[in-house]
Amino acid sequence: MTGERSVDQNCVLQRVILPRDEDPLDVRPLYLDEPDTVHCHVASRRSTTVPPSAKVSFATYFNAFPASYWKRWTTVDETVLRMSLRGSGRVDVYRSRPSGEIIHVEGHYVRSDGEWTDLELAVSLKPFEDGGWIWFDVFTDESPLEIREAAWTARQPLPEQTVAIGMTTMRPVDAIIALRTLGEDPAVLSVVKKVFVADQGPVKVRDTKGFAEAAAVLGDRLEVIEQDNLGGAGGFTRGMFEAIEHTDVDQIMLMDDDIRLEPDAILRSNAFARAAAEPVIVGSHMLSLHSRAKLHSSAEIVDLNTCFWRPAPGAVTDHDFAQESLRETEELHQRVNATYNGWWMCLFPREVVRRTGYPLPLFIKWDDAEYSLRALEKGFPTVSLPGSAVWHMPWTSKNDATDWQAYFHTRNRLILAALHSPYDVKNGIVKHGLKLTLRHLLSMEYSTVALQQKAIEDFLAGPSSLFDSLRSALPSVRELRAEYSDAQTQPSAREFPPPTFDQVRAEALLVPSTSKITTAKRAAKSLLHNFREPAPDAAGRPQMNVPALSARWFLLGNLDSATVSTADGTAVAFYKRDPKEFRALAKRAARNYRRLGQEWDQLKKVYRNALPELTSTESWRKVFEG
Repeated sequence: MTGERSVDQNCVLQRVILPRDEDPLDVRPLYLDEPDTVHCHVASRRSTTVPPSAKVSFATYFNAFPASYWKRWTTVDETVLRMSLRGSGRVDVYRSRPSGEIIHVEGHYVRSDGEWTDLELAVSLKPFEDGGWIWFDVFTDESPLEIREAAWTARQPLPEQTVAIGMTTMRPVDAIIALRTLGEDPAVLSVVKKVFVADQGPVKVRDTKGFAEAAAVLGDRLEVIEQDNLGGAGGFTRGMFEAIEHTDVDQIMLMDDDIRLEPDAILRSNAFARAAAEPVIVGSHMLSLHSRAKLHSSAEIVDLNTCFWRPAPGAVTDHDFAQESLRETEELHQRVNATYNGWWMCLFPREVVRRTGYPLPLFIKWDDAEYSLRALEKGFPTVSLPGSAVWHMPWTSKNDATDWQAYFHTRNRLILAALHSPYDVKNGIVKHGLKLTLRHLLSMEYSTVALQQKAIEDFLAGPSSLFDSLRSALPSVRELRAEYSDAQTQPSAREFPPPTFDQVRAEALLVPSTSKITTAKRAAKSLLHNFREPAPDAAGRPQMNVPALSARWFLLGNLDSATVSTADGTAVAFYKRDPKEFRALAKRAARNYRRLGQEWDQLKKVYRNALPELTSTESWRKVFEG
């Protein structure tokens, strides 16, 4: 224990924080691990009172210290827990091993009669190479114990570095919420030098209620740039471009507009990058906006054998901290290595951008993954940092692989594979693509197949039109998709006639198969069914109303028509079987995938040779200033 002291803010690695007044109650397990019978009084974001006769743990997502990440990637070799306390109680520090085993480190009893007492406890980071967290628990007897200004700190100050934030928006209401949250914490404003908003929507941020208040708080830090809709790639690159070309900031942070921000995540990413032994990209986790105590996405990788993204080995997904705390979840204690982080929130040191270049002009999808892979080839890894996170709509709440975004998923994945995979992936891409095409055709998702084939054809045409496609691709995709009934939606199934199938037959078709033989038989039966003419009344009246979760090929492949709900439950489309369209799209897919396999090796050379121009300052300057 020490007397009165003032902590240099440049020594702070991670503040201990508490929920905001406006936060829903279900976020509380991310900040405090309280027994059912205990309820701490939260006075502010940095102050709480533990009631008498209670045990409360700060072994939580936002307040435990992810020691193994700091040990692996930074020059920090010790952290010091500092806090001020008033009242009576005991503070004990614990650490975990990669296995989740818990070890007591040190503890102190505090008795202060009305006066604030400062406490410092140091913990070495030496044993954290492979995993482990550090946290503290608080015990009280007959008196409460107040805690304020707790933080995990370093002995020596970190170098000062400022950050510019780049946000792209089509949703001005969400953007203003994020801007107002940015401005609510003076500590955040002390490191944020500029905030660039690439406003790409039809309704402008400046004209939206609440903008004046957000702008007043941020002052001359805020710069709103109105531009054409260039997608996420064009919006985020604009933020990078403005930060590099027109400021001297040390770091650039990209973030989505449709998030709910934990402001401290900015400070944690900033501190981690300042402490890094070598420049690293610092990514933040995604918490679910629908279930606020749930960690939806943490560390991710691109599997360069298949050229698909997936959770990194050892990563935990969709973990609900309201059901199982950090100390109870062994899988969360090992360190996990990522190869990229989504741009819902991601920080880049200036040197990384300078040496890696700008993102590819991909409009949306795969631009974040491609950029991290390219940076990694330059020697800059990506670290997805626990305890730094935003709330975002989970991927499970939408199915953008079948809507208008199917075009960008397909084309951009092929570009990434051509640029970065060291493996001979063409056979796997062709086989998977043909299999996927058949599933969509059996599911009467003709618009999806048409978009995927256009994407392959545009990829085959080479990279020369990528910059032009920033403005032209989306209108072209929407025009093409509008030709198909599976892309034309109504608000409810009430807009269509009632289905013709009886419920018993419907339930039989909904049961998935667990046998490969049965699956093969179903596929053959569905394929034969799709070469027959549909029932005469099927085009005017659906045979079934199919919920989104049941819209599988083995069901839809045996129908002539159906209404199908969208994944987010906001609309319904009328799927209609068309044997002529089925055959035409199947032939087109076979032709395109044959070409893809034949021309793959040459296309790799073409795209790799074009990469310097596609990511150069001058190319993007023409987009923004020409």
